[in-house]
Amino acid sequence: MQSHHDTYPVEILEAAIVNAADAISAARPGARKDNVEAYLKRLANLEEIAYSFKGVEKVYAVSAGREIRVFVHPNKIDDLEAMKLAKDLAKRIEETLKYPGEVKVTIIRETRAIEIAR
Repeated sequence: MQSHHDTYPVEILEAAIVNAADAISAARPGARKDNVEAYLKRLANLEEIAYSFKGVEKVYAVSAGREIRVFVHPNKIDDLEAMKLAKDLAKRIEETLKYPGEVKVTIIRETRAIEIAR
């Protein structure tokens, strides 16, 4: 298809579908530049940076490395500390890693109250 890389105007439905699929595929960080090992290392580095902060319980790099979700111990990190942690973690990622696009940092602090009625 001539219109695949916007050289020619999109005139048929199939061309529009191919362009959309190409855009989705190319949106993954490192889609055209990284090999699998480098990609997995980048995800591991994201998680390692998050684990270096106190109070962190679990860390997951998701959305092809575009987001990192950090679960903290609710008895060790309060709400204000969670907001500060998000800022500090984002800053450390900016200073430490090279990555295409941006990385969203989400801190999850969850408290559950459970009681059993008998």
